[in-house]
Amino acid sequence: MIRLKQSLAAWGTPAFNERFKAEIEGLSSELLPLQQGLRQSSCVSGEPFSAMVIGLGEEHGSIRVRSGIFYSGIIAGCNCSDDPTPPDVQAEYCVVEFVIDRETAEATANLLPE
Repeated sequence: MIRLKQSLAAWGTPAFNERFKAEIEGLSSELLPLQQGLRQSSCVSGEPFSAMVIGLGEEHGSIRVRSGIFYSGIIAGCNCSDDPTPPDVQAEYCVVEFVIDRETAEATANLLPE
């Protein structure tokens, strides 16, 4: 479950974008739809990712944040004992919409088409 308490507390202030970015970047990549957003590789790498705010909105008791996520994916070899191919890291990007509940700070993360 994603809970963005600091982002909710900063909503409507100049600090929102930075707090949101820091909170998202502190999440496990497993909580985000990064695997579904891969375009150049086959598996999300364990490297850190970064986020940026693209758009903001508010409706029906929720905050909607469109965010660009920059991360890395890998193209792995066959993992055979004699395979000399090291994992190849590729830059990846996807757009994720976060919907934050204004009462609980619980958030969902949905992959958006680019």
